Formats: sequence, structure tokens, C-alpha cells
Amino acid sequence: MIGLIREAAARLEGVVSRTPVVCSASLGGMLGVELCMKLENMQKTGSFKARGAYNRISTLDDGKRRAGVVAASSGNHAQGVAWAAARLGVRSVIVMPETAPIIKQVATRGYGGEVVLHGRGFEDAMERALELASEQGLTLVHAFDDDFVIAGQGTVGLEIMEELADADTVVVPVGGGGLISGISTAVKALNPSVRVVGVEAAASPSCSAALEAGRPVDVAPADTIADGIAIKRLCRRTLSIIAEKVDDVVTVDEDAIAAAVLKLLERKKLMVEGAGATALAACMEGKLPPGARKVVLVASGGNMDVTTLDRIIRLGLLREGRIRRISTLLRDAPGELARLTALLAARRSNILEVTHERDRMDVPVGKALIHITIEVEDGEHGAAVTAALKDAGYRLEGPSL
Repeated sequence: MIGLIREAAARLEGVVSRTPVVCSASLGGMLGVELCMKLENMQKTGSFKARGAYNRISTLDDGKRRAGVVAASSGNHAQGVAWAAARLGVRSVIVMPETAPIIKQVATRGYGGEVVLHGRGFEDAMERALELASEQGLTLVHAFDDDFVIAGQGTVGLEIMEELADADTVVVPVGGGGLISGISTAVKALNPSVRVVGVEAAASPSCSAALEAGRPVDVAPADTIADGIAIKRLCRRTLSIIAEKVDDVVTVDEDAIAAAVLKLLERKKLMVEGAGATALAACMEGKLPPGARKVVLVASGGNMDVTTLDRIIRLGLLREGRIRRISTLLRDAPGELARLTALLAARRSNILEVTHERDRMDVPVGKALIHITIEVEDGEHGAAVTAALKDAGYRLEGPSL
């Protein structure tokens, strides 16, 4: 496989971006390590997927190129295949679930892909892609179950080791396993002592389940903000490589992923999608191997719609205690709300939202139930604001988040 990766690097030179490696003293100081990040969110199409897609399509013979390619995806792989095929002058058909976000459908068409909407999920889309491959003689470009795709993704590992030869730990998001299979192969070939750690969303632990069972197994689908790595089942190809070359696979929950996305936005001004932020989330949760000193995180992609971004930012702020929701009963009279907001302002809290309820059965006549969302510095500041409200005689209704 390392030979295939080196061949892929030659094919990709001057075609895809050699993405930057950025080191962060601030994040590293928080975590007690020297921390660097490989920024594949700055790659063509916004993720590492362009590497494997281009490498795979470029190896097709003339006959297969004339016939075209097909892929099933609702996200980054769809865009990577569409872009790579257009670059090589090859027709691409991308089957996406009917539930795929409109913004991703538009992006895939923008890169030159013929988008076919089919089914409610990835499995339905893959079934249709296989039918189209048979009916039209198209070549399937699988997202991870393909040696040439894995080799293309493995060029990320070559670049990491060329720039940071003294790294001792590389942390990689895991979905179907194509990225970590390629990276671990390249890294271990160049320095077998480097530890490679995979990270997956706790809501979709297909890799952990497969390693435990010793074979690919289905995991129940669950919603996750790391949708780019929410894979129902690994394949035997990637599982065998991961079992041999990856030192550990850990999981992170939704709160941790949201906090990592927020941290990258605030500290490094980087837009990294939920899947791509799982590597930092694992570090923030203390899941680095003992003795890790120089750590490289792979930020695998940055394709995220604004609705999801807003949700993630709010979740991250809630987790850090920087947003609190307070409910209290006020006299329904002029000046009462102003008195409350003045107290909040005096405690240096920023009001984000205010709503009133007067018509509930449990709200007495002459009263109004006020819900206020405030922004504070941290959990300690929020607790101080809550205590000040209670000291001023306000009775807080329900939990104050």
C-alpha cells in the first residue's frame, strides 16, 4: 500500500493543494502538548475527499473514462468525485439521498456532477448507484472501500511526516476508515513508533464495534453533528488496515464535538465541520495516549451549512456555561422588566433573547412569565449572575441552564 500512496502523491502533485500545517501554542498550552493541525478543510472542495477521488479516477483506462463514473454520497465524497471527474474530463453521476441538504446538492452540481436523488439514506443511494453502474457501464468510485481511494487519502500522512518528522502522535477522524487507513499506512511506513489514534462520534461507533467484533457490523443510525463520519458499517478492507496499524480508536460525544468546533472558530479562526473537529475534541476530553508530546490533528473537512453552524455554536456555548436561560415571574407592570435587565447589565451579562408568557394556566393574573437568554463569560460568571438575581428577590422558575 505504501507504494500505491507514493504513486498517488506523484499523480496529485500540482492538482490538489498541499494543505498547511498550523501549530497552536494557545491550544497546545491548554492541552499540555505541542499541538499542530493538518488543515484539510482548506483542500479543494473543502475536504480530503478530493485526493482519493482524483487518484481513483485518474487510474481508469480510456474506455472507462469515456463511460463515466458514479458515486453515492450526501456530502464531501460527492463533491470530491464531481470535482475530480470534471478536472479529468469524465462524466460523473452522483446519487444523493432525497434528504441531502440543498446546499450540498447545489455544490455538487456546481462541480460538474449529475445529481440523482434517491431514497431516504446512504444505503438507498448506494443501491441506486450500483444499479446505474450496471445499466450504464459506469465505474463506481467508493468512498472508502477501494485501494486507490485509500492511497489518495494516504498522501495526507506523507505530507504530515515530511513537515513534522518528529511528531509522536497523529489523531484522525474515523468514518468509513479510508482516511485513517491511508494515513496510518504512510505514517507507520516512515516511522513505526508514531502512534495513530482514530476518533469517531459516540453516536456512530461503527469502527469500535467492528474492532470489538473482529468483523464489520452494523450500528444503529443516530443523528450527530459529525455527520461526515456517521457510517453504518465499515468494510473489511479498511477494518483490516485499522486493526493492524492504528494504535487506538476512541469516541467523543456531541457536546465535546461542538466545543471543539467553537474552539477552532474562536482561537484559530478556522471553519471545521463536526467530523473534522473530532480530533481536537478527543484531545480536549483527555483521550490522547500517555506520554504524547508532539501531536498532529487532522482537520478533515470544513463543509458546514450555516444552520448547522448556528446549532453547533449554541451547543458549544451552552456546554461551556457561556449561555444561560433564566425564567422568572414578574409583575405585569411598567418598569419591572427594565429593573430586571438593569440588574443583568450591572453584572456584565449580555441579553440575547427575551420572551413573555401571560396566557398560561399556571401564570397568575397580573403576572408575566419571562424567559431570558443571556451570554456570560463562563460558568462561574453565570452562577454569580444567578445568585445576584436570587439575592434581589427573583424566584427562578425551572432549571437555569
